[in-house]
This record gives sequence, C-alpha cells and structure tokens, in this order.
Amino acid sequence: MHASVGDRLLVHGSIVGEHDKHGEIIEVRGPGGEPPFLVRFEDGHEALIFPGPDAVVVPAQRGS
Repeated sequence: MHASVGDRLLVHGSIVGEHDKHGEIIEVRGPGGEPPFLVRFEDGHEALIFPGPDAVVVPAQRGS
C-alpha cells in the first residue's frame, strides 16, 4: 500500500453496525510512500496507522 500526503484513508468497519472511518493522511513515515501513515480522522483525532486489509487509500484530486 502506498500513499501521499493529502490522500484519504478509508477503514471499513469490521463489525456489523460499525461505521467506516475516514481520515486524511497528513504524514507518510515509511520509505517510498509506504506505511505507517499519520492520519487525521473526521472527529479531529490523529493516529499513526499501519493499515490492514480492511483499509483503502483514496488518492487526492491532483491539479492538472
């Protein structure tokens, strides 16, 4: 998994009824865009994340 600052991280809920979590990647600490990622979630908290198979990186819209 690779990401850039500004990409979004979507973590799918792993339990029935649990909501997906959405956040913005604000720092990439691994070499070449690899994890871990520092993510700021919608509720404002920040966490260092090593995404698992339930996570997807959504690329940010880049200017043309």
